[in-house]
Amino acid sequence: MTQTPELLCEVRGQVGCITLNRAKALNALSLDMVRGLLAQLLAWRDDERVLAVLVRGSNKEGPFGHFCAGGDIRFLHQAAQQGNPQLEDFFTEEYTLNHVIFNYPKPYIAFMDGIVMGGGMGISQGASLRIVTERSKLAMPETLIGLFPDVGGGYFLARCPGRVGEWLGLTGESLGASEAIAFGLADAYLPADGQTALWEALCSQQFADGAAVQAFAQAATQAQGPEPVRDTSAIDRVFALESVPAIISALEADTGSEWAQSTAQALRKRSPLMLHVVLEQVRRARSMGMAEDLRMERDLVRNCFFLRPGASETVEGIRALAIDKDHTPRWNPARIEDVSEDAWRAFFVSPWPAHSHPLVALQD
Repeated sequence: MTQTPELLCEVRGQVGCITLNRAKALNALSLDMVRGLLAQLLAWRDDERVLAVLVRGSNKEGPFGHFCAGGDIRFLHQAAQQGNPQLEDFFTEEYTLNHVIFNYPKPYIAFMDGIVMGGGMGISQGASLRIVTERSKLAMPETLIGLFPDVGGGYFLARCPGRVGEWLGLTGESLGASEAIAFGLADAYLPADGQTALWEALCSQQFADGAAVQAFAQAATQAQGPEPVRDTSAIDRVFALESVPAIISALEADTGSEWAQSTAQALRKRSPLMLHVVLEQVRRARSMGMAEDLRMERDLVRNCFFLRPGASETVEGIRALAIDKDHTPRWNPARIEDVSEDAWRAFFVSPWPAHSHPLVALQD
């Protein structure tokens, strides 16, 4: 069993139970948590006693609440500033964990209550059953900190209907339960106050096999959430345009649309450089498998921190949001229109030869 203050893992009945237990940080993933999760999932993968795996977050009062707000960005900022090699380890091991979850041979059921963002999406999108509640808020808001939707974000955003993936990746917009299900980022709805009963039932019932665990959980949920789902026709039209400047131009020209104006304002606050990177990332990922996408994202994240020494958009974005909290990042370039094609294309050049890539062993 993996038992650390931040990660509680145990076998109950015929299921492996994982509780992220870093409530003060909204269960943001530390390197130790990533390592513990990966080790535990690999052990349970070959354990005949374990038919399925359940995963949830915790809050200060107990289980459930916020699932996971992402990776530990304060650690990433400090590691980048200090030249700590664990910065590289974090992403290599986190993306390996994401790949293991996406290819897990047993049911892996994620209770995606509360905030589910960034790294939280990475450890839930590969689940065989993704359960959301009326409190769920799903998002990939990385452009706000000068990053891109990693942890397989290219892969799962690219598989949203229409151009929803580009819209979510660029804006970082958050989704409630109904839209998460409608856009393919969740499978089922369960009222938040029903989570404990389902969890306990899964831990105490006898099941013939993993499929029976999955079927029992599915039967306790609903196929749709309680809120309405927006019409995505405007999203599909605008976010299908060929470039970020074309997208922002179309939005700002549509003065009669409150959605277009607020979306344009949101994009103007994001890293202009990373907006270009993200648009290309999602579009490339449409033709990639998960392993190939994660290798691309491993290239991208290395380049986010080290491509421009002393001028990392990510370090600056984290500083402005979480360290100094002045919310005035000094993006370079400062405007969407000033980003050159050479600048964003450089992010897609791998720092490693293919045979020496840190994720060379990943296969789908």
